[in-house]
This record gives sequence, C-alpha cells and structure tokens, in this order.
Amino acid sequence: MSSIAAKPYVFKNGLVKIDADTFEKHVSGFSLVPTQSTVTWQAIVPAGAFADSTSPSWTCTVNYAQDWDTEGSLSQYLMDHAGETKTVEFTPENAGPGSTTFTVDLIIAPGPIGGEVNTVQVGSVSMGVVGEPVRGAAA
Repeated sequence: MSSIAAKPYVFKNGLVKIDADTFEKHVSGFSLVPTQSTVTWQAIVPAGAFADSTSPSWTCTVNYAQDWDTEGSLSQYLMDHAGETKTVEFTPENAGPGSTTFTVDLIIAPGPIGGEVNTVQVGSVSMGVVGEPVRGAAA
C-alpha cells in the first residue's frame, strides 16, 4: 500500500474570475460545498432494507469586502447581475500554469448592504451552482 503525500492549500493567492473580470482583491473566502442526502426505506422485515444517496447539489459561498463606489466592484456586479447564470473560474492557489482550477456556473445573487460602525463592511453571499464544479488546470 502506498503512502500518499498531502499538499494542502494555504489560501493566500487565489483567483476568482467572472466573465473577463477578476475579483480576487475583493474576495476573502470562496467555498464550493456539496449537499447530499441518504434515502432509506424499510420493509416490515429486517432483510427488506434499502439505502441509497441522492446526487449532490452544490452551493458557492463568497465572502468579500463591500465596495459600492468603485465602478465594476464585486458588490455592484452581484447586484447588477442578480438572477443571471455566469461561468466562474476559481483557482484556490495560483502557482502559475498548471495550477488546479475549478469552473462552475453560478446563479448570481446580490449580497448584503451595510454592517457595523467603525469596521470594514464585509458581505457573504450563497449562490446556487448549476451542475457541478469542473476541475481543470490553469493556462
């Protein structure tokens, strides 16, 4: 049996691209999370049990700094394109060509407006994923 080495990401140099624009200077967190449930059925005898799992559905959560004044900011983009499906590329660790990248089709949702006094205004938005993430390599 082989011992497989691990190389976990330290999320410090990622990329987030929507259309032709990149938003990594706006984003502090980006997560693609699957949800999957188990379906069970039990007959009136112990040997009559059935269990299976559903296909996963995915959600994307993005944490970001609110910026309503800079033209083309992520805050403005999310509000202006709410309800549209957009292809998003996410590279968790940008180490150059060949870095692992994930492509998803997201249903864009607007994020929050406002927050607490004397702090950077941040937002978190969860968006539905159409299909599932596709893993590839950065060019």
